[in-house]
Amino acid sequence: MYALFTILAVAAVAVAADNQTALEEEELKFENIITNGCPAYEGKAPYIVGLKMGKNNENGDWLGAGTIIAHNWVLTAAHCIAEADFAEVHYGSNRAWNGQYNHKVYKPNFILHENSRFDIGLIRTPHVDFHSRVNKVNLPKISQRNEQFENSWAVACGWGGMANGQLADWLQCIDVQIISNDECRRTFGSGLLDEILCTRTTGGTSPCGGDSGGPLVTHDSPVLVGITSFGAAGPCTGGHPAGFTRVSSHIEWIRDKSGVAYY
Repeated sequence: MYALFTILAVAAVAVAADNQTALEEEELKFENIITNGCPAYEGKAPYIVGLKMGKNNENGDWLGAGTIIAHNWVLTAAHCIAEADFAEVHYGSNRAWNGQYNHKVYKPNFILHENSRFDIGLIRTPHVDFHSRVNKVNLPKISQRNEQFENSWAVACGWGGMANGQLADWLQCIDVQIISNDECRRTFGSGLLDEILCTRTTGGTSPCGGDSGGPLVTHDSPVLVGITSFGAAGPCTGGHPAGFTRVSSHIEWIRDKSGVAYY
C-alpha cells in the first residue's frame, strides 16, 4: 500500500515562495478551472481551510487543504503534514491560501494515524468562532462506521491543479459520485484497502495536486465522508477514479484523539 501512495498520490503541491506570490497576484480566471468544475460562491464550503506547510529554516512550502470538524480541530491527509514542522491554517475565504485570517500551528499539534497505511491526520488549532464563512461539517455517526455511501453524490472542493496546469486562485468544487471499492479496484488493484473510498471522475472532473487533505461531503444532510488522498498516474482529467480516506472507517480514532464524535 505504501507503493500505491508513493506512485499515485495526489500529493500536496510544493510551491517556492516567489511562485506562490505570483499565484496570489494572478488575476482570477474562472474559465481556467478543472473541466466541469465550478468556482464556489463565498460561504459554499465554510468548513474547508487552506493549508500551507513548511519546515523550519528551509525555503519553499507545500500546499494542501483540511476540514474543520470542531472549534479547535482540523482533519486532513497524513501525507500533507507528516514531514512538516508547521502549518499555516487559512480560514474563511475562497481565495486560495489567503483566508480572512490564519493560525500558524506547529508539529506538536499534529496527530498522525499510528498505522502509516491510513492517510489521515489531525491538527489541533487555536479556538475559532463559527459564522457563515467559517464553520464545521459533521462527521459520520459512530453507528455509521460500516457505511459505504455507495452511489451517493458528494462535493469535493479545493485549490488544486486546474485544466490549464496552474493552481486555482479561487476555490473550485465538483460534484462526484461515490463508487464501490470493487469498481475502484479495477484501476488500483486488489491491494486497495477497505478504508479507501473512491469516486468516478467522468467528464474530467477530478481532484488534482494541491487538493490533498480537502473534504468530500455528501449532498444530502452534509457529512464529511472522505479526505482527498490520491489519484491514478497521469493527468487528473484522465477519467480514472479518485481516492479518498474513508472517514467512516476512522470515526472512533478521531473520537479517541480529538473527542469529536456523533452518536
